[in-house]
Amino acid sequence: MPKMKTNRGAAKRFRKTASGRFKCAQSHRRHILTKKSTKRKRHLRDSKLVHESDTKMIARMLPHL
Repeated sequence: MPKMKTNRGAAKRFRKTASGRFKCAQSHRRHILTKKSTKRKRHLRDSKLVHESDTKMIARMLPHL
């Protein structure tokens, strides 16, 4: 039986919380920021929890977390 490998792309994007859910950074903060309001950019700063329907798929990609 081969070793289970972690999906490295997913490992860089998601972190596991103490309750077992996953958090990730929000999108739309990389470029074209001049047209976005300060409030909009400020709200995009904080991380969000991954939706429950996607949690099982992410947990499979990150078996060692």
